[in-house]
Amino acid sequence: MNRREFISTSFISLTTMESLKDLRSFGEALPSAETMPMLFVGHGSPMNAVEENEFSAGWRKVGKELPTPQAILCISAHWETRGTYVTAMEKPKTIYDFYGFPPEMYNLKYPAPGNLALAQETTTLVKKAKVQLDSEWGLDHGSWSVLRRMYPDANIPALQLSIDHFKSPEWHYQLAQELAALRKKGVLILGSGNMVHNLRMVNWENPHEPYDWAQEANAKFKELIAGGNHRPLIEYSTLGKAAMLSVPTPEHYLPMLYILGLKGEREAIQFFNDKAVMGSVSMTSFRVG
Repeated sequence: MNRREFISTSFISLTTMESLKDLRSFGEALPSAETMPMLFVGHGSPMNAVEENEFSAGWRKVGKELPTPQAILCISAHWETRGTYVTAMEKPKTIYDFYGFPPEMYNLKYPAPGNLALAQETTTLVKKAKVQLDSEWGLDHGSWSVLRRMYPDANIPALQLSIDHFKSPEWHYQLAQELAALRKKGVLILGSGNMVHNLRMVNWENPHEPYDWAQEANAKFKELIAGGNHRPLIEYSTLGKAAMLSVPTPEHYLPMLYILGLKGEREAIQFFNDKAVMGSVSMTSFRVG
């Protein structure tokens, strides 16, 4: 889909705004908890939502291993905006932001509830940007295709935070740090994208063999992540040709920076689903904490 089609300028209705004034903040509504782990997930094809494969199995496994979240805040590659928004509706719709897939894909639903109090709390936590409440978006496939495997009962409130297309990687990394308090309230923060994602160079003839440059970049990214060396990852354009081929546009890479921006110095990293597909897409994912 053309990026411009994702640009949303919707505002929450005045009626809903009035109702939000009566809500306690999410932080007041929940008791303090241990710091919730986080995930960066390589989501790949929407077909992973229905196919039984190693990636869907990996998502299912990590969903069982994590503490049960009070809510989930997703940063998906597929919601780019001018400005920063958070979904604020009681029943987020399932968005089919893809084309040319089997008809049954468009009948899938992921009816997780929203959480207006968490949306409002997010707007107050973030100081780096004016986070606005959005009543139009919902859950795109970067979120629901993964959550459908992790939490198939769709009984955990799920929100999305948009990616401001016009801001730098450094800006997004810093904004992420302002969300840290949510982890103490049982919120699972999930970044969904792909650290290597170049659809223009997909290898249809040999889909199981990654390009050398994709392997090189993926290995370098993992080395830097494991070593806690985030500066080169923020400035990925300085990492050479392999990195630039792997990140021709930043939208699938930026969700990873949100998770790294929130990582504590001593928190452990665990990689999973560490494999490239179609030559130029890495499914490599990791858990923090």
